[in-house]
Amino acid sequence: MTDPFGFLRIPRRPVPPRPVTERLNDWDEVYAGQSQLPLIAEQAGRCMDCGIPFCHHGCPLGNLIPEWNAYATRGSWRDAAERLHATNNFPEFTGRLCPAPCEDACVLTINADPVTIKNVENAIADEIWARGYASPQPPERLSGKTVAVVGSGPAGLAAAQQLTRIGHTVAVYERADRIGGLLRYGIPAFKMEKQHLDRRLGQMRAEGTKFRTGVDVGGDLDATELLRRHDAVILAVGAREQRELPVPGRELSGIHQAMDYLTFANRVCEGDYAAPPVTAADKQVVIIGGGDTGSDCLGTVLRQGAASVVQLDINPEPGEARRATEPWPVYPKVYRISHAHEEARGREGTDPRVFSSATLRFEEGRAGQVGALHLTEVEPTAREPRPDTEQRIPADLVLLALGFSGPEQGSGLIAQLGLTLDDRGNFARNACFAAETVERAGPARSRADGVFVAGDAGRGQSLVVWAIAEGRSAAAATDSYLSGSTVLPAPVAPHDRPLVA
Repeated sequence: MTDPFGFLRIPRRPVPPRPVTERLNDWDEVYAGQSQLPLIAEQAGRCMDCGIPFCHHGCPLGNLIPEWNAYATRGSWRDAAERLHATNNFPEFTGRLCPAPCEDACVLTINADPVTIKNVENAIADEIWARGYASPQPPERLSGKTVAVVGSGPAGLAAAQQLTRIGHTVAVYERADRIGGLLRYGIPAFKMEKQHLDRRLGQMRAEGTKFRTGVDVGGDLDATELLRRHDAVILAVGAREQRELPVPGRELSGIHQAMDYLTFANRVCEGDYAAPPVTAADKQVVIIGGGDTGSDCLGTVLRQGAASVVQLDINPEPGEARRATEPWPVYPKVYRISHAHEEARGREGTDPRVFSSATLRFEEGRAGQVGALHLTEVEPTAREPRPDTEQRIPADLVLLALGFSGPEQGSGLIAQLGLTLDDRGNFARNACFAAETVERAGPARSRADGVFVAGDAGRGQSLVVWAIAEGRSAAAATDSYLSGSTVLPAPVAPHDRPLVA
């Protein structure tokens, strides 16, 4: 603790984003070019160094937040980097993408404003690279064991890096043309520029991790063949089964899944397209879904120059403060404004969200194209339509941001490896992250042997911090399977859940 009175003397001051009028004209990060260090050192000094730091429990990675806060306050960036990397493989990802449940678990939140933990983490992560503290860490010796990681999102990358550094030979298989999963094509550049991903991948290559793109395991490559070639396989394919909206008119043109739309926009930034195949330019846009993906669509729509945009959320509008049923330190459902919502307010002057609303049907416009959406207010708990509340909203482009229901059901992985699904539609697994599968009949190898599941594929859609924590834990389970024991950390168990009321 550097200043025992810091939290009393210094008010909370987050790092300010760039002006709305500036950032809507480019795809650079919201905080690009903003000076952070003087402010960060001051804000980190607000940390109380609590006897029981509940921020540890708000974060599934168990980040050592008071320790790196103290180092950041002193400007001891090498020590801060070591403490941050001790629990988190990719702090430059989490510092940009995580909604920071650690801040809601900060002890200061009981009766004051929490420490700006996310800003401090992001600043340390950037200093790590600027000062050369992210040197590759290749293993001193190889184990002779090989591991295939299927999927290159944060869970797969975390597992691969941990296993490579411990001495196993790791190959990451990705069906897309570039490594990164949703970090590459799902997250807009204004939230995380891809240079941060590419830089980390360069470090992993230097450590010895191999990457194989354009390989659809379960499709082009039989998963049983992959298992035969390797001593273990980790399935980190994510939860990519997109939820549908089965209402009349869904077949009309101009209605797209949000992830397809975001992928097109990201490919423009990657240089694959001169213009996106689906664009919001000069269109009346309706986004259905009030989560992070909907917010990402909102920011993208605004940058593409939509004529208007409305975002529908089936949930009721939350209040400004915690409810009595959501006591500290749980992550509360309170009214939050993302940078995209701030941008929409700056352009239109009002919040684009319509709460407690559900879609009844789509109306045809010209030649099979969607022209309008009919919605209704819903009851907050039963979500049943309220009588006489139907409205019509013009819509040239509709984006479905309804979330995901688990790994893709059409994947050949399920049949080829004999995987079973849990009651939520995710790959079932035991307490050691091993896949729960059907035994193969006869003398052939059991399909369960050596197959592990990490990330959203086993947990269901979740946050980037949970994905990295799962990857680290699955790596520990895999190393224990291959070596008989492990020194790798396992921050979470398969059935752990966030702090919720």
